[in-house]
Amino acid sequence: MSRIGWAVHDGHIVALRNVRKIRRVPEVLVFVLISPIMFVLLFAYVFGDSIPIAGLDYREFLIAGIFAQTVIFGATFTGAGIAEDMQKGIIDRFRSLPMSRSAVLVGRTASDVIYNLLSILIMTLTGLLVGWRIRGSLIDALGGFLLLLVFAYAFSWVMAFVGLLVPSVEVINNASFIVIFPVTFIANTFVPSENLPGPLRTFAEWNPVSAVTQAAREAFGNTNPALPPPDVWPLRHPVAYTLLWVGIILVVFIPLSVRQYQRAAAR
Repeated sequence: MSRIGWAVHDGHIVALRNVRKIRRVPEVLVFVLISPIMFVLLFAYVFGDSIPIAGLDYREFLIAGIFAQTVIFGATFTGAGIAEDMQKGIIDRFRSLPMSRSAVLVGRTASDVIYNLLSILIMTLTGLLVGWRIRGSLIDALGGFLLLLVFAYAFSWVMAFVGLLVPSVEVINNASFIVIFPVTFIANTFVPSENLPGPLRTFAEWNPVSAVTQAAREAFGNTNPALPPPDVWPLRHPVAYTLLWVGIILVVFIPLSVRQYQRAAAR
């Protein structure tokens, strides 16, 4: 078997180990399921009648943004899980086994796709209950969900790198909030980017979170067809811009994470 084949095989085993952990720590699953429901209900009913969107119900504008924010927050499980394994010495046990050096990272990031898939399922059901509807085709909607998961998977490699740098789970949680909150709020997730002032609008328009949110809205048919298309390239071509960022993140952070894992595990 090739080196890549061994990495995939061993990564699959590590991913199963992370998923089975839910049975021993059910609180993780509770957070995965309850948090998306809370976000959808709070934003739908607190801001639902307060933020006007031209030709569109705010709940339909909102849901794609909630999806994007939640799957990105879901990527923090990668960083926290790796930091916890480092802290408890589990990484040292893995090093003593005849397994691929990248398997821990591959398995960790892959298992978090399952967490995000559960979150999306729960958010979809909750969104339907509060009045959100998919106006486009089923194929387009599935494409939107897939793009969200692909972007979240790429972002999980960023958090994997951070999880290998920091000394504890507490630090990774605080560090992730410092990064994720500005990235997800200075975007078109909850309000149109054109409503933001000057520099914040420019940042939001080129923010990849805005692109994946816009792509999801278009896939769900949650846009106003009477309005002209966005005048900035990332929002006019959100799928292409999102996939461009996915490629950049993976190319940069997979080698960085593997290298940092080797350094951290050798301490």
